Amino acid sequence: MIAVEKTSVAGIPLLEVAPLERFSQPLPTVIFLHGFTSAKEHNLHYAYLLAEKGIRTLLPEAEFHGERAANAHSVHLPEKFWDIVVTAIKELETVKDAWERQGKIMPGKIGVAGTSMGGIVTLGALVRYDWIRAAVSLMGCPEYVPFAKYLLGQMEKLQMKISLSAEEIERRLEILSRFDPASNREKFTACPLLFWHGKKDQTVPHHFAYRFFQDMRKRYENPEQIRFILDEQADHKVTREGVKAAVDWLHRYLSGS
Repeated sequence: MIAVEKTSVAGIPLLEVAPLERFSQPLPTVIFLHGFTSAKEHNLHYAYLLAEKGIRTLLPEAEFHGERAANAHSVHLPEKFWDIVVTAIKELETVKDAWERQGKIMPGKIGVAGTSMGGIVTLGALVRYDWIRAAVSLMGCPEYVPFAKYLLGQMEKLQMKISLSAEEIERRLEILSRFDPASNREKFTACPLLFWHGKKDQTVPHHFAYRFFQDMRKRYENPEQIRFILDEQADHKVTREGVKAAVDWLHRYLSGS
């Protein structure tokens, strides 16, 4: 049986999913991050499939989302996007440390994965943390600053009001560059990394990630440990094949010897 427990750590609501009979034992563990305007419950299918393979999954709630959305009405959420990303990167270590203290994480067996915004967080985490042993970015983007400028351009096209001044935007882009994988390639943890993207994705266009992948694979000693799957027909939604590829990748690199 698969157990799902609702809990929290340091004010971060999350779901913990693992095989019932091994729930309190050390297991390979994945922290799985949801997308923008989504919530932790929306990725339970990944957690279930991972639990079937003996992997614990932790599904944290992003700031201003789900159970943390109480104050979201008072903010312009699109303008908070990158703040949410940076907060989520920082909170990853809080979650990881809490489960390590409980003795529930098998040493050296922790992965990070996510969809859309969660994939963006995953890639940023690889700049900051060397304890990540496997990662999956589903529809994520590793080029933070170029993508941020792209999003601003899209907002202008849609005539969405931007309350930030030009000076404030530049200041925020400078801060963002410190977390940007593309700007910090020398700090990037070259762990086994899978990208999945739909070629027809207009929300997070695939070319940002593919350009980064092409450069990064030259830096991997084992080219099999970095892979890019481009689904020719998919848009901004992970297909069943993409879900299976993500689960298989994490199982391969976290459950092996």
